[in-house]
Amino acid sequence: DDVVELPPEGLLLSSELALLLDVRVGENVMVDVLEGARPRVQMLVAATIDDFAGLSAFTEVAALGRAVKEPGTVSGAYLQVDRRLESELLRELKEHPRVAGVNVKRSTIDSFNKTIAENLLTMRLVNVLFAGVIALGVVYNTARIALSERTRELATLRVLGFTRAEISGILLGELAAITLAGLPLGCLFGYLFAVLALTSVDRELFRIPLTIFPQTYLMATGTVIVSAILAGLVVRRRLDHLDLVEVLKTRE
Repeated sequence: DDVVELPPEGLLLSSELALLLDVRVGENVMVDVLEGARPRVQMLVAATIDDFAGLSAFTEVAALGRAVKEPGTVSGAYLQVDRRLESELLRELKEHPRVAGVNVKRSTIDSFNKTIAENLLTMRLVNVLFAGVIALGVVYNTARIALSERTRELATLRVLGFTRAEISGILLGELAAITLAGLPLGCLFGYLFAVLALTSVDRELFRIPLTIFPQTYLMATGTVIVSAILAGLVVRRRLDHLDLVEVLKTRE
């Protein structure tokens, strides 16, 4: 993971907080301290960072102590602990009378990742199911309309000696061409929809970067292609049972 070094002086602001405050690197901001003597100090914006949650501001503990005139004062500490000694250290910290609370960051992250993974898996399965049903319905209805419009032509070709496979190839070939032509447009509109969905998220809480992997496009196109194949098989079955005499009857 990338490690971000704190500037020796000034504040390191999250990019979203800097945007909300309308400040840039090199400008000053007023900081209201809500603990201790509650001073109000002016501090320099030394750098910004692209993070993904909350509105954060960081500074070196020594620089903060000088700014609020309380050097050496701390309210918490982040510890990197050997996992073999973690249980013993936690027990000692919890028993220490001057330690208000202990939180294991790794446990929180593991729980968060597990919850997100389970929810994403469920959402992905539901989305793929709905996409498959919608694609199947659209392709099948398109094929039925094409079959209804060209039933007489296809029956005439059968009478002229064309095989079932040949007339099926004509109709299903058109269906395949329409499906393949729509895939790039579908991927494009899907990308634009993802951009629109992310812009509607409250960026003060979470900032989700737009990252679409090739596997996502492969899954989407695969779902549509499988649905088109299933619809084609149903239409092919109807073509195989085409009543030539009934279709070619001419009403007087």
